[in-house]
Amino acid sequence: MQPFELGHGMKRSQRCTAANDAATHASVFRGLFALFALVSLSACEQNSFVPPPPPKVDVAVPVQKAVTRFLEATGNTAPIKNVDLVARVQGVLQSINYQDGTFVKEGTTLFTIEPETYKLKLEQAQAAEAGAQASVRQAEADYKRQVDLVARQAVSQATLDTSTSNRDNAQANLQQAQANTKIAAVNYGYTNVVAPFDGIVSAHLVSVGELVGAASPTQLATIVQLDPIYVNFNVNEQDVLRIRAEAVRRGLTSSDLKQLPIEVGLQTEDGYPHKGKLDYAAPTINQSTGTLAVRGVLPNADHVLLPGYFVRVRVPFDQQRNALLVPDVALGSDQSGRYVLVVNKDNVVEQRKIQAGPIDGESRVIESGLKPDDRVVVAGLLRAIPGQKVDPQLQKIETPPAPAK
Repeated sequence: MQPFELGHGMKRSQRCTAANDAATHASVFRGLFALFALVSLSACEQNSFVPPPPPKVDVAVPVQKAVTRFLEATGNTAPIKNVDLVARVQGVLQSINYQDGTFVKEGTTLFTIEPETYKLKLEQAQAAEAGAQASVRQAEADYKRQVDLVARQAVSQATLDTSTSNRDNAQANLQQAQANTKIAAVNYGYTNVVAPFDGIVSAHLVSVGELVGAASPTQLATIVQLDPIYVNFNVNEQDVLRIRAEAVRRGLTSSDLKQLPIEVGLQTEDGYPHKGKLDYAAPTINQSTGTLAVRGVLPNADHVLLPGYFVRVRVPFDQQRNALLVPDVALGSDQSGRYVLVVNKDNVVEQRKIQAGPIDGESRVIESGLKPDDRVVVAGLLRAIPGQKVDPQLQKIETPPAPAK
């Protein structure tokens, strides 16, 4: 009979060996767990947050160039001469001698009004004048004869006085006959309505065979001169003060100001292709509008400008030698006004308030608020946030050449 032993029949030596193996396995497991924890901790340390690099934006320094300053306004074209052609004598319209809307030269006959009647009246007046001249000659001869007879005491003084009176009456009748002849000649001339100047004649308002000039002068048509042509516009009071101050600084007189060039462009045209000069400025400011009425005159040989057009007007009055310009797209605006974004020496974006001037091509003149060495953000504006760093990429602003003086 086998002796009873613990461990389900295992010997003591076997039990000790199993215990040692279990302890060894536990130790290995703990080592592996510690290594895994160390690796996991190392992996967490390697995935720490790294901030992104500053965004790239394009920057450029302002361009310095000579800029002509313009006074800009809107105006309307108007004809220099615009005359209604009327019938100045009564009669039946005999003929219309032009095509509606055509250009005619000065002196061209446009309408003819029953000339035969007025020709006969002129001949009648001329005949009366010839009779008056004959009466004057007879009275003058009788007067000389009576003077001679009185000198020889052949007739009385009363006879001479009568002869003198007859001579004077004959001369007066001649003067009246001459005046009647001139009136008849003028009326006869009115039967031909002629163009008073070169221009375009409107459509006729009467028809051939119609009685005109019966009770009052009848309008027949209108003639308009298109070359040259006026441009009327208004200048506000602040611009007037600025221009007058500039004129005083440059020693210009009012006559010099009236000779300033003027540029005009239609709403469908690019720029200001039509050139002229100032012609007139009102002597007083309109108190109700606070503006000064100004007028320019332009050549219009090709009749591109028609009276009544709404036009853009600009007048150059000064030239700034070293103006600062930046692309117009670089400007922003908010409730406080216009601004640009600049990058300082630490590459941090700043919002700079500026005073914008006139536009020059695709660039804008900066009146104040900007220095020549400032780096202005010209592209990537959405990535340029005031107070944050950026990676500025220096660019060059392309501008058109400066205009000639």
